Amino acid sequence: MQHDIYIYILVMSAVTLAIRILPLTLIRGEIKNVKLKSFLYYVPYVTLAVMTFPAILHATQSQISGAAALFAGTAAAFFGASLFKVSLTCCAVVFIVELFI
Repeated sequence: MQHDIYIYILVMSAVTLAIRILPLTLIRGEIKNVKLKSFLYYVPYVTLAVMTFPAILHATQSQISGAAALFAGTAAAFFGASLFKVSLTCCAVVFIVELFI
């Protein structure tokens, strides 16, 4: 049992290092492929969205208020509200929805 955890840590560190080191060693020149450049451009945004989206729904007492705040914040941002106004909108929506649920 105790030895299994060391194997898990070793495999996990090897995979992490491979993911970080292989691109640096294999890709030395400028990337000219337009589709690959486009894919690599959006990787940080997708990663942030994948980490943030579940937290938005589970940060409140109910998932309904989290979803309502997500939609209200998205709408406010779409119509040009600043980050402060979007966060105030989301907080107000969560407060109002949880007040009535």
